[in-house]
Amino acid sequence: MSVVGQQPPPFFKRGPAPLARLAFFLALSLLCLVLDLRFHTLELSRQAVAMAAYPLQRLAYAPVEASDIVAEYFSSLATMQRENAILRRHQLDTTNQVLRQEHLELENQRLRALLEMKQRQSVPSRVAEILYSARDPFARRVIVDKGTQQGIIDGQVVVDELGVIGQVTRAFPMLSEVTLITDKSQAVPVQIVRNGLRSVLFGAGAGGLELHFLAANADVQVGDVLVTSGLDGVYLPGLPVAKVVEVNRDTTYAFARILCQPIAGVERHDQVLVLGQGEALPPAPAEPEEKAKPSKGKRAKK
Repeated sequence: MSVVGQQPPPFFKRGPAPLARLAFFLALSLLCLVLDLRFHTLELSRQAVAMAAYPLQRLAYAPVEASDIVAEYFSSLATMQRENAILRRHQLDTTNQVLRQEHLELENQRLRALLEMKQRQSVPSRVAEILYSARDPFARRVIVDKGTQQGIIDGQVVVDELGVIGQVTRAFPMLSEVTLITDKSQAVPVQIVRNGLRSVLFGAGAGGLELHFLAANADVQVGDVLVTSGLDGVYLPGLPVAKVVEVNRDTTYAFARILCQPIAGVERHDQVLVLGQGEALPPAPAEPEEKAKPSKGKRAKK
């Protein structure tokens, strides 16, 4: 029962008024701001709070970092795949150009070498290109792109920048058939450069050559170079033909078996040089002394 003029105590203790508390905290905040601005009193507290909150910040930011890493991985993977595809196409395009460039450089080198061979010879010649091999598997023949329309005739010698390849055996209007020196039907009169020994070189087939009709005790050694002797009137003298690779001397046989290898690229070149028929060199001009002698004779007769 309450006493008249008195009220019961409040059930909850209310404390200071809200306005008073707002004013107090505002003043405290302004004081902290002024003290921190002037004297940096809260720097240590700020660093301690930052150190304590850093793990929580990293933990909260981990999902965002993981999503960025995954997105960057897939993005870079797709970019690399596109770049690889572009580079692969570019490589294929440039590979074709590089191969053609290398082929053209080789052709230019061989053509320059053929032109040097042409300058060394005192006969007219013509550059031809090998189109394909003959259909006969037992013969060593090739077809070139020059014929009688270009002045090619039967019997002309065919060379490359290294030496003799073969001989024109059949000429057509636009094409010619060249029998290689490795064919078994071909025979080339040769002589050894080292000692001048003469013989006849025959084709042995399968890219080989063989010297015939040389005695077992003939002065022939492995490594000897054979050149054309010019005795047949077809091959110009001094053209490189072959090199001796094997000498078998058997006393039971009258002749030695001498195997040779062509010096020229008989079965691996594309351009060749067709030499013309040999021509006699013009007579040398008379010397001044020889011209003066008949004049003296005429004066004496007078």
